[in-house]
Formats: sequence, structure tokens, C-alpha cells
Amino acid sequence: MVVGLIIACEVGFWVLLAAGLAVRYLLNRRRTSVALLLCEPFLELILFAVTAVDLRSGAEPGWEHGLAALYIGFTVAYGPYTIRRLDGYAAHRLAGGPRPPKPPRHGMARAAHEGRLWLRTVFAAAVACALLEGAVRYVGDGDTSSLRSFQWVSLRAVVIHGLVALTYVIWPKKAPTEADGRVP
Repeated sequence: MVVGLIIACEVGFWVLLAAGLAVRYLLNRRRTSVALLLCEPFLELILFAVTAVDLRSGAEPGWEHGLAALYIGFTVAYGPYTIRRLDGYAAHRLAGGPRPPKPPRHGMARAAHEGRLWLRTVFAAAVACALLEGAVRYVGDGDTSSLRSFQWVSLRAVVIHGLVALTYVIWPKKAPTEADGRVP
């Protein structure tokens, strides 16, 4: 049941996002759009509540509960960023707004961008680990090893993403020059 709800929350996120942007830019209803976009956090609250009820009703803590915590953490950290980026594209495509800036591709500006994304991953992992720790304490006595293993999964994601971001600092990609035969 939890896995189905995770999938439904992901589909709901994209449906609410598309509906919110369509209402904003095609129907010119900004308040309705904001109301639709503000419904998105309720999806995560529903997932959180259903997961807690599932655990409290005696379900054995499993990978699906860990996945729910990771999903919530990722959505909390990256959801606003995704909405802002797609809002910029929708404003450009549907309302004639300026083209949104692309992320930097070269040099230390790219490294700084990757560092900011890494901080979002740290935030996502912190939320997921806090939820998983809460679930471990909520379950009390019992086998919570799968929940603990998902805490390690989130920490590994932070380390791996941190190493990737660090490579942009150590070996920044150089901008193409006319001498290379490529024009930026």
C-alpha cells in the first residue's frame, strides 16, 4: 500500500504542478494557481500519515517505509527548486516571459551551482534521516534494521553527490574558446 501511495504522490505532484502552471499562464488565474501549488505539500503529509499509521498498526518496518522517508526528504528539498525552474519555463513558453537562465556550464560558477544542489541533497538526507529516526522510535521494540539501512542510503547519497560536486571545484570545466574551434 505504501509503494502505491508513493507512486500516487509522485503522479499527483506532477499533475498539480502542470495544473497550477496551466491555470496561471493559460487562464490567468494566479490565486487559483497558488492554491493548486500549495496543495502539493499535503501529498507528502498524507504519505507521512499513512506510513505512520501503517507502522503503528503492526506492519513490519520494510524498505517501502524507508523509501517513503527518502521520497519525502527529496520532495521537501528539491520540490521548491523544481517548481521555480518549471515556472520560469512556463512563463517563457506560455506567457511570453524572458527565457529563464540556464545553470552555468563552466568554471567556478558551475562549481557553486553544484555546491548549492549538494546542499539540497544534504537537506533531503537530513529530513529523511529525521523521519526514519522518528519511525524507529515510533515502532519501538522490533526489527528496525531496514529503516536504519535507509538512513545509510541517504548518507551515502550525500557523500556521492558531495564527491561529484567537489570534482567541479577541483577540475572546473573550462569554457570553450574560439581557438578550440568551438564558440561558447
